[in-house]
Amino acid sequence: MMHYSRIVAPAALILALSACQRHAGPSRLPPQPVKVVTLHAQPVQITTLLPGRTEAFEIAQVRPQVSGVIQKRLFVEGTDVEAGQQLYQIDPSIYQAAVDSAQGQLLHAQASEVTARAKLNRYGPLLRAHAISQQEYDDALATERAAQGDIQSARGQLERATVDLGYTHMNAPITGRIGRSILTVGALVTANQTNNVAIVTRLDPIYVDVNLPATELLRFRRELAQGRLTRAGDNAASITIALEDGTTYEHAGRMEFSEVNVDESTATVVVRAVMPNPERLLLPGMYVHARLAEGLDPNALLVPQEGVQRNSHGDPQVWVVDADNKVSIRPVVVGQAIGTDWLVTDGLKSGERVVVEGVLKIHPGDTVAPGDAAAPAKAG
Repeated sequence: MMHYSRIVAPAALILALSACQRHAGPSRLPPQPVKVVTLHAQPVQITTLLPGRTEAFEIAQVRPQVSGVIQKRLFVEGTDVEAGQQLYQIDPSIYQAAVDSAQGQLLHAQASEVTARAKLNRYGPLLRAHAISQQEYDDALATERAAQGDIQSARGQLERATVDLGYTHMNAPITGRIGRSILTVGALVTANQTNNVAIVTRLDPIYVDVNLPATELLRFRRELAQGRLTRAGDNAASITIALEDGTTYEHAGRMEFSEVNVDESTATVVVRAVMPNPERLLLPGMYVHARLAEGLDPNALLVPQEGVQRNSHGDPQVWVVDADNKVSIRPVVVGQAIGTDWLVTDGLKSGERVVVEGVLKIHPGDTVAPGDAAAPAKAG
């Protein structure tokens, strides 16, 4: 009897503990710690960076227009040349001989015309006196007209020979900087050959070509009409550029928004900017960023980029913590990137808290333990 009571007592204790656990329910996990940023409206200077590449304002290939041997090179490679400045001298001997021959033919034709005109003048009174026939007078008139034609032809040949002689002076077609010489003294060139002997490039001013989405072009046109963009002429805005090393180019230029053709495959347009380049610092083919100031947004909301997620459709969304420290997903509309932050244009308001760390461990409706993260830096 005593042994039975010793067995029943521990069993009753175990059943009582099990009943207490059932009434207490499952154990709860502590709130997930996250880092949040409290949003505050602030004035932000809106600036758009557009990637582009520099293009020469003018470029001319120097090619010979007559055949011959190069006798002289009259420029220094890599220097600036003026339009009309002589660059090469082609052997002019055969072209000078052609000019001399054409001049002799012109003198011969002029002498023949003098004789024919004198004969025609004598035949005029004789015809009126019926001393000669009409046929003789007509022959004299035809001879005089033929002599005038010979003079005209000789003058054309002389002009052609003179032009060819002038082409032995290979001159710069435009003002600009000349590159290396492809051929040296003693090389043979031919008229209208396909290969150039040098290239002259005008560097001041210089173009910056930017590929711009068609939607962005429409937005810039509206902002230009509203006065948010600084004007630099009709349908043009003032811009600056950042160089490949990150430095800002000291001269401002103007960007034209007058392009009318959209690339159907990419839905972009090539917008051209004109930049002054007095120091010749910009060279064709350089990669730059055009900086377009779009004005001041007095109540901008900046969210750190790590706080903006993307759903399966690529739409931006953020995790918002309410007053009860519960989280929910909210779709937002973001604009451009400003430093390490996104400019949020819709979906959030000042004073709300956005999760920037710990989003992988939370679910909608969870209670979290928010901690302050570094706030977005104030934009100038």
